[in-house]
Amino acid sequence: MLPVVTAQEMQRADQAAIEQLHIGECRLMELAGRECVRVIKESLQRDSFAGATFLVVCGKGNNGGDGFVLARHLLNLEASVDLVLLYPQSVLQGVNREGFAMLQAYEEHLTNLRIFASLDEARPFVDESHYDALIDAMTGTGFRLGKPGAELASPLSDGIELINSIHEERGSITFAIDIPSGLEATTGFSSNPAIQADVTITMAFLKRGFYLNDGPYCCGEAEVAEISIPRFLVEPSSCLLIDQEFAAEHFILREPASAKHTNGKVLIIAGSQTEEASMVGAAILSAKAAIKTGAGYVCLSLPLALAGAIHLAVPEAVVIGRDITTILKKAGWADVILIGCGLGRDQETINLVRELLECPDISEKKLILDADALYALSSIGLSDALLRCKELLLTPHYGEFSRLSNIPVEDIAANPIETAQQFARDYGVTLLLKGNPTVIAATDGPSLLNTSGTEALATAGSGDVLSGMIAALAAKGATLVTAAATAAWFHGRAGDLASDVASLVSSGMVVDAIPQAIGEIFERENE
Repeated sequence: MLPVVTAQEMQRADQAAIEQLHIGECRLMELAGRECVRVIKESLQRDSFAGATFLVVCGKGNNGGDGFVLARHLLNLEASVDLVLLYPQSVLQGVNREGFAMLQAYEEHLTNLRIFASLDEARPFVDESHYDALIDAMTGTGFRLGKPGAELASPLSDGIELINSIHEERGSITFAIDIPSGLEATTGFSSNPAIQADVTITMAFLKRGFYLNDGPYCCGEAEVAEISIPRFLVEPSSCLLIDQEFAAEHFILREPASAKHTNGKVLIIAGSQTEEASMVGAAILSAKAAIKTGAGYVCLSLPLALAGAIHLAVPEAVVIGRDITTILKKAGWADVILIGCGLGRDQETINLVRELLECPDISEKKLILDADALYALSSIGLSDALLRCKELLLTPHYGEFSRLSNIPVEDIAANPIETAQQFARDYGVTLLLKGNPTVIAATDGPSLLNTSGTEALATAGSGDVLSGMIAALAAKGATLVTAAATAAWFHGRAGDLASDVASLVSSGMVVDAIPQAIGEIFERENE
């Protein structure tokens, strides 16, 4: 998994590389320029830059310095470059001044380089030119906002609007060096205006802001440039991005000589029926998901009046009643217990959840609380209920988490990583906070981010599917953190595979795509 760093963590790593590892600023910039060339060539699918035209807009700091180096490398590969200085040349310092001086020397020998000392000087020429790509080198990870959506002053706002307008009007691809200008690297909040990049070529490590708030809209595709800042400078990492390799490594396959009772026994307490409504579908989805994720034995506890529907929809599942004696007998058998999918929110259900959490046969198991169990938990009170549980995973979306934590949804959305981490530590639980990204936090260790999946998962029942998948992996031996992270990645991938049109995907389609999502990984490994 790749580290996902804050602006402060990146600044410390950058400084440590220079001071402790004696990697000079010039060397870092040269590596940054070469890596940018590599990514641009791959993105444009060009074997050669001969005949290609680029507009490079540079600020006064090190991000502008990276732009100077990139422009030089592009010229060395026979590209044509128009370079625009946003600020007077006199404000450039150190390596940035040296980098600009090199370009001035190039200009004496080349006709395919034009340097403009200001936006006003550049506009008549830029307006008449076609560019294969636009390069944003105006602000770096040190950019700070007073408040989200803050208005930027000229000339920075003018530089951003120039690139965005050419991108929109002429279709030129926009590359942001390190981070789109106007975007905060830690929070993902953006200014007005902010660069809308197609590709962000980020130095050394991914930044948190790429995945939060306005980040996904501003960044486009993020590509990491390897510039010789080693990973140990940001370890232990505070945040990691879940990837395919992690998911494949931690998915537990059945042993050839195994039996059903050795491949994970899952007890799901879910589903309900009243005079007004039935929520048996949630129970069906969670049970199906657990089975398709490879659980050896799945047992559903629900009102027995619903047993017929379960047997028809999920014939592999065993069905027991909802009385506490029957549940506790089965709890002793189970490797993991999932409570909440479609359970209902009446007082009787709240009392049942309270009674279950007070029983050692439940609280000492690997335990997952989802959906209506989280509603019950907010009514019961967190401290008393959670302290009894030995291994507990909560899987709320923002609204459910707000009810549990008394934190407004807007504040959760603004800072989901730190908010989830603090809650997990305060209450001694593992938390999977559903959203984009999904955040997994535990009492110690790094937070994990999952970005697999699309709007295909924005459909009723999607959370029930995820909970069933987590339960299966946890029952087969994974820790709750690992099970949550692995299931979240495969859940997203199943959503991708469920249909070519993401907006038409249903949760049932996601369940049916689980074996394909898992199978394609292991087929690829066996090739």
